[in-house]
Amino acid sequence: MKLMLWPLRIVYSVYAFILFVALMLLSFPFIMAATPFGTKGGNFIYKVCSAWAKTWYLFIGIIHKEIYEAPHDLSNQYIFVANHISYMDIPPIVATIQQPVRVLGKYEMVKVPIFGWIYRAAVILVDRRDAERRAKSVRALKSAIHKGISIFIFPEGTFNESEQPLKSFYDGAFRLAIETQTPIKPLLFVDTNERLHQSSIFSLSPGKNRVVFLEEISTYSYTMEDLPYLKQLVFDKMEEGLRRYRKYTSDLANSN
Repeated sequence: MKLMLWPLRIVYSVYAFILFVALMLLSFPFIMAATPFGTKGGNFIYKVCSAWAKTWYLFIGIIHKEIYEAPHDLSNQYIFVANHISYMDIPPIVATIQQPVRVLGKYEMVKVPIFGWIYRAAVILVDRRDAERRAKSVRALKSAIHKGISIFIFPEGTFNESEQPLKSFYDGAFRLAIETQTPIKPLLFVDTNERLHQSSIFSLSPGKNRVVFLEEISTYSYTMEDLPYLKQLVFDKMEEGLRRYRKYTSDLANSN
């Protein structure tokens, strides 16, 4: 059955990709025009990206749903963290977060034609291979926080290709949270791997795409000595949440 549906999936994926590029080209002039206007321009860029993502979802049959397990205060400032397993983890960021935010993104993505220009305008770039660039990205993150802007970071750093809900976290998000005394808001991207598996760009499929907001975690009075505890606390809450919304091979094995 899957083999019979494969040609349809290829046609759908090509259609979705062409539409993605078309919407990107429509957004491009607005994003470039906003680039010189500092913080206000950056906030406007994210609104354009949000409209881009929601329009794309509408025309390719992806149903975006937000689930709030605890109240979410739009007036508050957070360091948002989420699991990372698919290229489809990117659209939910701008579709979901309705407050000023900046995403920490990989430097390598700026090399993609046209999209790379938008990417450079929208994210705070990090190049982990270069100590000076890493330090510059940390300064940019702190500057955004001091301006009242939230931050979004994938603490796993790259795709989780294991059969477990999460791979180990880097320290960066938690170090930043402690240093700036900013609460952490964990998000769960539940269905992105079903919408687009990391193995192939032709695995794209329509359907639900849930984003779960977990309860915020305060970093008030935490010191750097508490970093391992904070990192493990967030990891445990996210892992437990993902196991409630998804089934994993290890869970199925333990149930037999």
